Order: sequence, then structure tokens, then C-alpha cells
Amino acid sequence: MSDDGSNRPLRATTLTPAPDHPALLTLVEALRTRYGNNAVAILFYGSCLRSGDPYDGLVDLYVIVDRYRDANPSLASAVWNRLLPPNVFYTEVQHEGRTVRSKYALLSQADLQRGTSRRWFHSYLWGRFCQPVAIAWQRDREAGERIDACLARAVDTFLRRALPALPAQGDTLSLWRDGLSLSYRTELRPESANRAAELVEANLGYYQAVTRHAAPALAPALQLVDTGPGLRYRTHYPASQRLRARAGWKLRSAQGKLLSVARLLKALFTFDGGLDYIAWKLERHSGVRVDIPERVRRWPLIFIWGMFWDLYRRGVFR
Repeated sequence: MSDDGSNRPLRATTLTPAPDHPALLTLVEALRTRYGNNAVAILFYGSCLRSGDPYDGLVDLYVIVDRYRDANPSLASAVWNRLLPPNVFYTEVQHEGRTVRSKYALLSQADLQRGTSRRWFHSYLWGRFCQPVAIAWQRDREAGERIDACLARAVDTFLRRALPALPAQGDTLSLWRDGLSLSYRTELRPESANRAAELVEANLGYYQAVTRHAAPALAPALQLVDTGPGLRYRTHYPASQRLRARAGWKLRSAQGKLLSVARLLKALFTFDGGLDYIAWKLERHSGVRVDIPERVRRWPLIFIWGMFWDLYRRGVFR
């Protein structure tokens, strides 16, 4: 993809450059040292990418590796990483007397390639990587090119899955707002209902750029109309395809809720301090205080289900 519609790739580093912040560089270097030659790339996303301030909450990263077994602290953790990727870990580094805190997800290069393609039914990975992502570090030029290809593929997969389920025409804001809302509804998320609109509005230039570059591959089903400062779309899908697309999103929603619970449970065993991280994340996004009962800490597999149900009833999960 390129800005002139040719086949030249549009680089993630061009669309979403990583903040040139010395604290972020310190964090990236620590992770590079930890994973050594197994590390392929480190990707930066989330609220700290938008703000450019790595001290603003937790820095969200993906560490892309060659092999799960060499990246995980135990065989059991590596098996879980392969069965239900990614595994999530916490780390922190000191920079000039301040603490930089990070939550990072461990994902293999092979799973990144599969997860951003149409071979993956659920939107967990292609729905994440179609959004702004910066390459904070790459092993070499070839690794960067593979990452760029995965990010471009995620946009293509997202649009092919979302567009038939959306209104036949609209603007870029409504396309991505409504499409990301479909994706968010496939997970147990604590964010407010208008979170997708806020994210798209904050990065509208990015979404317009990736829509322009993906459009030629989706023609003639997708047509774009440039209205000057804005960009409108029009789609032409048969009714049968629209019906299948809507049914697919309903199935993803049901599947995704189960996968979300499974990932939360996995975090109890693969993520040090997993319960406290879950509580912190839910409180941060929902504004509702979350306390972990002592019985849940002692016997999580028995009592966490009641805790999840209570949080759902209180509106923490949506």
C-alpha cells in the first residue's frame, strides 16, 4: 500500500512513528536484552502511544518472537502461549529516577501472520493490529517488512469482515467507529460504549490513510469518494453476503466472550500479579472500584466465576 495507490508498501513507521522518548528506549532495550536473538520486533500501541508519554499509565507492547518455548519461563507457560496466544507479562524499568511500567504481550511471528489474516475467524488480532501500531524496534529490515505486511493484512482482513455488516454508505469515521464497535463487542471490555468513536476521532488521519490504501484491493465492492477534507465510502455487497457477515459477527461475539474469560483465567497462572492487574485495568476503564475477595485469591478457579458475574451485573464488563 502507498499514498498514491501503487503497490509500494506504506510503512508502519511512517503512519505511526514510535515516540522518540528516552524512557521508552530504555524499556525497549531491557526487553531486547531479556529475549535476545529470539526477539523479532517490539510493537507499541495503546494510550501511551497516543499521548507519547511512557509515564502515563502502563506502556502497552507486543514482543514478537520466533519461538514460544525459548521466550517463556516454563514449558507450561509456553504451551498456554501456543494454545491461547498471547501470554501477558508485566515489567518495569528505572529511568532518571522514575519508573516506567509496561504490560507486554508475547506473540510469535507465525501467530502474528496467521492472526492478521482471514484464516483467523475471531477479530482478536486483526482487530487489534488494524489500529495504530508503532514499531518501537525491529531485528532487521526483513523483520520490519514482515511486520508491515502483517499490519497491512490486518486492515484488509478487518475491512473485508466489517464492511458487509455495516451500512452501505457513510464516511471514514462511521466506517471505523461502527466496525471497531463490532470487534469490541466480541470481547469482555470495560471501556465505555463510545470508546470506538473517541479512538477513531483521535486518529482520523490514520484511518483515512489506511482506508485509501486498502481500497483498490477491495474494489469494486468498495468505492471511495473524496469530498475534500473528508472521505466517504459506498459498498456493493449482495444481500446474502451481508446476511452471512452479520451472522459471523454474532458468532464472533459469542465465541469471543468465552475466549475473554479463558484469557483472564490463563492470566492467573501466566501473569505474576494477574488478579491485581485485572482489577486495576477494570477500574481504570470503567471507573468502578474492583476489590478482589480473599476467597478468590485463595481459590481463583472456584470463586472467580461469581466475581465475574457480579462485575458484569455492575456494568464493569460490556
